[in-house]
Amino acid sequence: MFSAADQLSHATKASIDAQLAAMSDIANKALHSVAELVELNLSTAKESLAHTSAAAQQMLSAKDAQELLNLSSAQAQPGAEKALAYGRHLASIATKAQAEFTKATETRIAETNKQVGKLIDDLSKAAPAGSENAIAMLKASVANANASYEQMVKASKQAIETLEDSLNEATRHFVPAAADKPAARSKKA
Repeated sequence: MFSAADQLSHATKASIDAQLAAMSDIANKALHSVAELVELNLSTAKESLAHTSAAAQQMLSAKDAQELLNLSSAQAQPGAEKALAYGRHLASIATKAQAEFTKATETRIAETNKQVGKLIDDLSKAAPAGSENAIAMLKASVANANASYEQMVKASKQAIETLEDSLNEATRHFVPAAADKPAARSKKA
């Protein structure tokens, strides 16, 4: 049994080392995604401030209420388009981060499954007679855990695809509607 204990200890150490490496990789990917998000928010804030300042200057220079109303309505479309662009960029960052996390997790799960399978095989060879049922239960538990993980990954991918589809659909409907409104108002003026 000393051999099995050594094998278990070695497998445990290798698993812990791999877990630490995987956590480090995921943390780096998360920090990169946060940095992208911060960059997006900073550039959006700068653009928004510049746009608001320019719009305020234009509105302050309006000569009458009609010109002020026209300037105000002209600001609606670019604002809506910028909000949609921000949403698309934000969704892109989230999608990319989710894909990187999924890839890293899938790689880690595959490595872990390989190690666990090898460990179970090694333990089953060294196991005393009569422990076949325990080994079978262990193998079934690992198979069930893998099936649960695969189902979770599938659901996560479907959720991201649904989010992307919804965003694209909203963009298709919203941008033409926003583009039509100022044109209709300018014809009345």
